[in-house]
Amino acid sequence: MTILDGKKISKEIQLEIAKAVNKLNSKGKKTPHLAAILVGNNGASQTYVNAKVTACKNVGFKSTLIQFDNNISEKDLLIKVDEINRDKEIDGLIVQLPLPDHINSIRITEAISPLKDVDGFHPINIGKMALNIPTFLPATPAGILELIKRYNISTSGKHCVVIGRSHIVGMPMSILMSRNSNPGNCTVTLTHSRTVNLKNITKKADILIVALGKAEFITSDMIKEGACIIDVGITRVRSKYTKSGWKLLGDVSFDDIKNKSSYITPVPGGVGPMTISMLLLNTLKSVTGFDS
Repeated sequence: MTILDGKKISKEIQLEIAKAVNKLNSKGKKTPHLAAILVGNNGASQTYVNAKVTACKNVGFKSTLIQFDNNISEKDLLIKVDEINRDKEIDGLIVQLPLPDHINSIRITEAISPLKDVDGFHPINIGKMALNIPTFLPATPAGILELIKRYNISTSGKHCVVIGRSHIVGMPMSILMSRNSNPGNCTVTLTHSRTVNLKNITKKADILIVALGKAEFITSDMIKEGACIIDVGITRVRSKYTKSGWKLLGDVSFDDIKNKSSYITPVPGGVGPMTISMLLLNTLKSVTGFDS
């Protein structure tokens, strides 16, 4: 069993990005600039956005954090998005989700320029991804691909089962794993809450990608010997064994499964760190292009 160390690979990628930024600077070219919009005071969102700002600093990017109260109107938020779209100094824009209930998140996503949509959520970029046209890939699926690639995990001809059909992870993951590329060329089964006999399907998976949001849902009796397990889920639960009184669990029962798998991601420290690095990589590509 090999643990897929997202922290380690993420650091490697960020060092590569920092070198690319130094090269841009040495040639007098533009330094990538990422803007992030945060609405409200959601603690998890604040922490995640702060981590993105810190990562920008670490690789030499410029960053701008724009914060609004929870009661900002959708109209005013759209005005700000349009302003950033037209700002030539800013190369990438993310609007941290979730947004307050009175704001239509789809409308906000569609308002972001596809050329600055480094989250990879805009319908145009999702369409390009489906057609295998170079574009910004959603950060978490892109991070999973990079983990698979850097650990030289064979995917061609394998059966990949994805649990969860969200537009952020499950759906794009199913498309990316079936593409004629490396990683890719899998036979993909996309499962969800209405799937019948899920266990029978997961036991046939060579590669199992779980993005369900249910702590320790996948147990050893649900996988086959030697499967590659990618755990995207993260749930905070109470614990009397930690100083904070909380601990993070994935969708996979790690201790139960680890010795039956060939590769497995830990939670935390697996997929999570890769997401931020892929966001940075998308921002770099917004300056250098997709062929760099």
